[in-house]
Amino acid sequence: MRIRIQQLNTIVGDVTGNASLIKEAYEKALNDQIDLLVLPELAVSGYPPMDLLERQIFRELVYQTNKHLIAQTRSTALLFGTFTPNQGAGRRMFNAALLARNGMLLDETHKTLLPTYDIFDEFRYFEPNRSFKIVELDGIKLGITICEDIWNSDNEIVYHVYDENPAARLKELGAEILVNVSASPFSKGKAPIRLKMLQNHARELHLPILYANQVGANTEVLFDGDSMALQPSGQVVATTRMFHASATDVQWDASAGKLIPLSTFVQRDFSVEERTFNALVMGIRDYLDKSKLSKKVILGLSGGIDSAIVATLACEAVGAHNVTGLTMPSEFSSTGSVTDSVKLANALGMTVHEVPIKSLYKQYSQTLAHLFEGTPFNVAEENLQSRIRGVLLMAMSNKFGSILLNTGNKSELAVGYCTLYGDMNGGLSVIADLYKTEVYTIANWLNDSYFGREVIPSDTITKPPSAELRPDQKDTDSLPDYHVLDGILKRYIEDQLSRDAIIDAGFDAQTVDHVIKLVDLNEYKRRQSPPGLRLSAKAFGIGRRLPIVQRWTGHELKSAQ
Repeated sequence: MRIRIQQLNTIVGDVTGNASLIKEAYEKALNDQIDLLVLPELAVSGYPPMDLLERQIFRELVYQTNKHLIAQTRSTALLFGTFTPNQGAGRRMFNAALLARNGMLLDETHKTLLPTYDIFDEFRYFEPNRSFKIVELDGIKLGITICEDIWNSDNEIVYHVYDENPAARLKELGAEILVNVSASPFSKGKAPIRLKMLQNHARELHLPILYANQVGANTEVLFDGDSMALQPSGQVVATTRMFHASATDVQWDASAGKLIPLSTFVQRDFSVEERTFNALVMGIRDYLDKSKLSKKVILGLSGGIDSAIVATLACEAVGAHNVTGLTMPSEFSSTGSVTDSVKLANALGMTVHEVPIKSLYKQYSQTLAHLFEGTPFNVAEENLQSRIRGVLLMAMSNKFGSILLNTGNKSELAVGYCTLYGDMNGGLSVIADLYKTEVYTIANWLNDSYFGREVIPSDTITKPPSAELRPDQKDTDSLPDYHVLDGILKRYIEDQLSRDAIIDAGFDAQTVDHVIKLVDLNEYKRRQSPPGLRLSAKAFGIGRRLPIVQRWTGHELKSAQ
């Protein structure tokens, strides 16, 4: 049996467009004399469809499209992810994989394990599978699973410990090949975890595995694809091109009990920096393309590391000719804020304009002088500069139809070191899930490995970070050193450790209390921030749900004792 594993870049809600992608993939597989084409989870609707699933007209269109795709099949079998109606009690739909050939539905498999954590909310919409069966195709017994069914309890963060193991159940029923259709999102640490999980299943069950995962970005959720085929030994024999719509072919040799690769092996062992860079470039590109927005983008250039990284990513995603930067010096700005911005823009080939805000800031200050009389210079005057810059950037965005890219990082967003209606403006927050220390790591990787030359100015990397909103300001005036801050933030936000556990890890108690307080108090800011591209197992946005109005401090347990 000749099998093709293909990862598609689908668009949520574009049922007609997704169906065209499926048909195109199928016609090519048919012409290439493939016996079975395997496509990702919810390929018809796109993933995650969220509350579109509550709309009857949307559901009906998907059901009609399912039938149409089945009817168009010929000698090549097609296995694709979609959802189907539940005619019995429970939720209205099943998350399903349909196997079709010669115009007929051969089998329908339902997803058993429905994730309801982080960005996932599948139990909100789907009814779980409650029985298991083997699907036979040309005498070969397939065990078909859908995404979480094979992850079981092996996720990056274990939220659920399932009492069911669908892959093991299918092995018990006589499966010869384990197939998984998936829409498993990217995170910086996901690739090695995914590989280990698949290898463990292959070795423990002594079954070959065919894994087809979605690729592309849908709003903030990124998918790397990373589809592959593994021998029962756990050896990876076939791979796809990560972050790109692509396919790989294998042949199942039943007599030898192994897969024979038919496609060129594609390297998947990238560094974390390269995976992160590729994910963010894809995220920008797909956000603009899939939203039918202009490919022209604009951003503020401060001469600092964050805007330098976002500018570099933008040029890679849409081309330097589509990227414009504004450098907007004030009376508190260093010379390098302009010169480093211009140096970066020249190295990238993008456009840069200098728009000083000193006179605008003076006019605002004069207008407010009688109201501010008798009060010291403080955060009000500092944030006024940020908001002036935000107004200028949005004016350029409106005038020329460019999308404003936000340049804030996760460290700043976590502790509220950002200004509402100022530097928090934007249509997409590109590095909102990168800590400041990670931004520096990416910058060094870009110069050293990706470009092999100095594109991001060395002064941008080495100078102390500063918002430059008051004389001689440094970030460390208000915050701990970023190595300390990020160490605390990762443990609190992603590892979800308690205050005491963070202190036990070697951090100063007073500093930990200060950082935790800032994180909790600034939830209201994050609710008003642009969507941020998700890179970690716990990012700000749809996967992290905390109340704005709350009084939990982490001290209550000890005081109650």
